[in-house]
Amino acid sequence: MIAPFPFSAIVGQEAMKQAMVLTAIDPGIGGVLVFGDRGTGKSTAVRALAALLPPILVVEGCPVNSARLEDCPDWAEIGSTAIVSRPTPVIDLPLGATEDRVVGALDIERALTRGEKTFEPGLLARANRGYLYIDEVNLLEDHIVDLLLDVAQSGLNVVEREGLSIRHAARFVLVGSGNPEEGELRPQLLDRFGLSVEVKSPQDIETRIEVIRRRDAYENDTEAFLTRWHAEDAVLRDRILTARSLLKAMQTPDESLRDCAELCIALGSDGLRGELTLLRTARALAAFEGSPAITRDHLRRVAPAALSHRLRRDPLDEAGSSVRVARVVAEVLG
Repeated sequence: MIAPFPFSAIVGQEAMKQAMVLTAIDPGIGGVLVFGDRGTGKSTAVRALAALLPPILVVEGCPVNSARLEDCPDWAEIGSTAIVSRPTPVIDLPLGATEDRVVGALDIERALTRGEKTFEPGLLARANRGYLYIDEVNLLEDHIVDLLLDVAQSGLNVVEREGLSIRHAARFVLVGSGNPEEGELRPQLLDRFGLSVEVKSPQDIETRIEVIRRRDAYENDTEAFLTRWHAEDAVLRDRILTARSLLKAMQTPDESLRDCAELCIALGSDGLRGELTLLRTARALAAFEGSPAITRDHLRRVAPAALSHRLRRDPLDEAGSSVRVARVVAEVLG
């Protein structure tokens, strides 16, 4: 199996890469929505980031990647108590996936005839403690969207059939990508993504040449290419792990809380999820840069990603959402 393309070798797309790094530092931010042209490295980036992260420790044979035996679900048939390491999972959710494939399937006949709970885990079980990637997320069927909303809210997947109930942990970083020209995303799901970024095909010829050069090197001399970028990926991995350790000690001045609230009021965002996401994202950025406290500069830099997809539509304003956020940030934060 060919190793994923190195994260550090991805050319450009800085907003997308920053958003993914920040969600790796604090998965509680809520995932990343990437809208833009095809062939701009969206799926490459999420797989590269997962490969860059350190392996997770799991109970051997646990279908939901639990780190401790006591956390494995009671329906799982665990034949070993050994703890093994596995790469951070990246699970694709295809558009045509059935409900049973996503949440898992109960064997009703066996339960009724033998009195045994038999459960076939779905994609949500495999994605626990990792990434769930949905390409063309705006084309996802409504009933699957409803399922994802429930699980994203609770971190728990519950399957109920004929009076039987199965549940297991399902906490993952949700990464969705799509082309806005092919359809809009339901507001309920849109609001569940912590960050939203737009990607475009590079228009600079030198940038495009560098993309081609690196991809060609990766495909034709993979080992040498991976060796070339291994050191930079290792540095980034260490920075992410260090940032995780700094999060709890991060200082949050009252002025930053006021800035978050004033920004969201000025933008007219509904609810309080915007403020909370903005704060968590700024905290992750501050930790990544080794800062002891959140500053206005951190808020200013993450505001477009944290708030642009939460704006109400203004038919009288033809500017894009990112432009509107930047304008309000300049007015509120100076």
